[in-house]
Amino acid sequence: MSENAKTTAAAESCTIIEAGVCGFSCRIRARRTEARKVTLRIDETECQQIRQMAEKLDTITLQQLFAPATRNTVYLAAQQAGCHASCVVPAAVLKTAEVAMEMALPRPVHIRFEDCVGSKDDPK
Repeated sequence: MSENAKTTAAAESCTIIEAGVCGFSCRIRARRTEARKVTLRIDETECQQIRQMAEKLDTITLQQLFAPATRNTVYLAAQQAGCHASCVVPAAVLKTAEVAMEMALPRPVHIRFEDCVGSKDDPK
């Protein structure tokens, strides 16, 4: 493959999100269509808020990707759709887009809850 073909080939990233106690999951697909732009598809979910958010997000640019949370296209769409403030899907959308833009590696992200008993901050 030539160098030019490598830089113009579309990068793609797909993630499955299991959001937690709400019981909802979704699939996010980001595909780079231009050097600094990806198309987004968020589907395979029963969550009405994520469906509404998905309707508002069809592309994201590099500039939008790195905008602060208060002005970020993804977080604004989540807010308008009524997503819970702690919903992990908006962050997953951004991470999936970063990978498609080849600005991040596709590594797993975890939030793990564990028993706090015995920690050095335990008040007992």
